[in-house]
Parts: sequence; C-alpha cells; structure tokens
Amino acid sequence: MRQSHQLPLVGLLLFSLIPSQLCEICEVSKENYFRLQPLISTMISSKYTRGIQASNVLLSLRLVGIQKQDTEQRLIQQIEENVKSRSSDLTSGQVALIILALGECQNPDERFIYDNNLVSQLETKFQAEVENMGAHNCTPLTNYYQLSLDVLALCLFNGNYSIRQVAELFNPENKNYYFSGQFSVDTGAMAVLALTCVERKGQIETDGEYLNHIKKHKKSLVKKILSEKKENGLIGNKFSTGEAMQALFVSSEYYNKNEWNCQQTLDTVFKEISQGAFSIPIAAAQILPALVGKTYLDINKDSPCVSDPDFNSPTPKPTSERYTNSPSNILVHYSVKINRTYSTNVAVLNGSVFLNVMEAAREKNETIFRFTVEESSWGPYITSVQGLKANNNDRTYWQLLSEGKPLSQGVGSYVVHDGENLEVRWSTY
Repeated sequence: MRQSHQLPLVGLLLFSLIPSQLCEICEVSKENYFRLQPLISTMISSKYTRGIQASNVLLSLRLVGIQKQDTEQRLIQQIEENVKSRSSDLTSGQVALIILALGECQNPDERFIYDNNLVSQLETKFQAEVENMGAHNCTPLTNYYQLSLDVLALCLFNGNYSIRQVAELFNPENKNYYFSGQFSVDTGAMAVLALTCVERKGQIETDGEYLNHIKKHKKSLVKKILSEKKENGLIGNKFSTGEAMQALFVSSEYYNKNEWNCQQTLDTVFKEISQGAFSIPIAAAQILPALVGKTYLDINKDSPCVSDPDFNSPTPKPTSERYTNSPSNILVHYSVKINRTYSTNVAVLNGSVFLNVMEAAREKNETIFRFTVEESSWGPYITSVQGLKANNNDRTYWQLLSEGKPLSQGVGSYVVHDGENLEVRWSTY
C-alpha cells in the first residue's frame, strides 16, 4: 500500500501559514450579505431530493458557516440513504463529495465516513479510474473534474495516493481538460485546488521532483483559466466562475494583479444572482463559497463547526417554482442530429424547459424522438436518443444547442422561448 501523506509538526505549522501568505482573496462585505440571500434560499428552501445534490449543498452551507439544523439533518439523511442504497454504483467523485460534506468540521455524522470505509472506497474507485485510463486511451471512467475531487478528498482526509501518479495524471496538456475542443474552466479549477493540497502536504526531501512538476502544472492551468476570462469578469461561464475564483485565490503567485479584476467578477455575479441565474441548488452551492472568500481547501475536519451570525439571522423566503403559471403555449422547432437530421415543431407551455420539448416530440413520434435520461448532481441529463447511447470511453455524448450554439445549462434547467430552434446532436469531446 502506498504511503499516506501526513504532515509532521513543522509542516503543519508551515501549512497553517500558507493561505495568508499566498492567497489573494476578495469577498463580499458583510453589509452586502443580503445580495447572497437568493442563493441561500435556493439551497435551503428548494425541493431537491435527488442523490448527490445534497452533498454539494451541505458542503457549501458548512463551509460558509450557515447552520440550519433541520436543513442539515434532511441533507445528511439523503446522503446516508444514497450511500446505503447504491454504494457500489456511486462514482468516485460522488464518494469524494460525500466525504468532503460529511467530514467538514467536527460533527457527529462524520463517523459515517469511517463506519462505512468511505476513504478506502474512494482509494479503490480512484485506482479504477486510473486503470481505465490505461486500457482506454487515457480516458477515465468519469472525467477529470471527478478525478480532481478524488485527489482533493484523499489529500484532505489522509487517504493513500501517489504524488508521482498525481504529477503524471494532471499534466495541463491532457485531453481530459477539454470538452469539444474547449478548455473546461471548472475542471481546470478543481485540478488546481487538488494540486495545491498535494503540494502543501508533500515533502521536498522525498517528493521534490514531482512537486516541481505540480507547481508547473498549476501555473499552466491558472494561465488557461485566466485565458477564459470574459470582458464582464466571468471566467468560462457563470457556472464555472465560482470554482475558478477558488483556484485563483490559492494561486495568486502565478499571475499579476492586473490580470484579474476580482471586484468586477463579483459585480457581474451579483447581477447574475439578481436575474435568477443560480436557481438550482448545485449552482448556488458552487458559487457561494468563493463569494465569501472560501475555498474547498478551507475544509477543516479537526475543528468544530462555526456558525456565522450574519448568515443565520433571517430565514430566507422560499424560492419560486421554475415553471411559470402562465397557461399560454409557445411553439418551438426541435431537431435530432445524428448522421441526418430529424425535425418537428412542438407546442409546450410557456416556461417549459428543454426536457419538456423532448417529451412533447416523443409523444408525436416515439421511434424518431425516443430518448433516455438519468439524474445527476446538475439534474437530468440525456444518455441516449434513438437507442444511441453516450459512451465515456468513446468520448461521445448528446450535446444540447439553441440556434446552433451549445447551451451551458442542462436539459432540466434551460427554459425555452417561443420560436426557438432547439437541437440535440450526437457529438464527441
């Protein structure tokens, strides 16, 4: 078994000093916490009952110091039931998120991690990812975002991993950082967080060569992340910006201050919040920590949970339902593109999402427009159309488009508009 990387006393003291020495952090002032209430309301009041979303939300709430006992107990119950009912089916990244959420700060439910050997399970699942890469042209069972979560959780919770292996796997030129030829900002950002943890816990005497590789990887990834910064301050898109901010917080030694205007990013995110951009729990959970200057590296399993009184005073009002109550119908054009294109016009209720359009098309022609769907932490996603299944080893998937442009929202969250041209396209990444 590989050596567990644990810090000696001197290393621990140095580790505790690193954030204040290296991190460049901007955050919303306490006077502006009211601007975060829509996110908190979405996380606490929305009716989310599916799988791994509970882990994302619990982790975010604990990280920023929001303590709502009834909400926590409901989330913990969902997480534990999910583990007990489908432990062998959980992906490596899902197990990693469960460990991070249940293990954040000292609490009674962290015993669940150890009673169910979740860290050992994660070690096994992570190695299965690596083995699949060896057998299938460097393609993991899941994706590099999940592999980064794996390494982060193993690093923070003293699991076994090889620094050499991490240095080799996370080379910035690896194809797994790209999706349809586009650099994935959230994947790169999560890799930076994982590599930072590994770097901090490494020992120069024994791991110096690989730690140097890791530093070079981080520098390159930070450059790629900043290259995706938009004129309005968003990095990648609004959903990847939160994790990109976390990565930049812990990597300020790799870029100049004039390369990123954090206040501009905050202002644009606040505007997006006011327009309801983060209306599903996982989107709210992933943006919130960075807005208050927190990163996943702030997870502290050795100290009691700390409540922030500025977050725990008023109870947020329930969020509005995704679907509107308007009885009017809209007409949209829907296509499936494989080797040829199959199209139809369908009428759906105003306020419907992409999935409703696909369902309406299927009712018109089961043969041409049949599809299957599965739940993920970001909601439902399309696994097959006309019986043609997405395959991770072949890097194939079903891409969602509007007016010929890829969508950044999922099939269950993108609200369609009258006269819109929608398409699902068989694609590779």
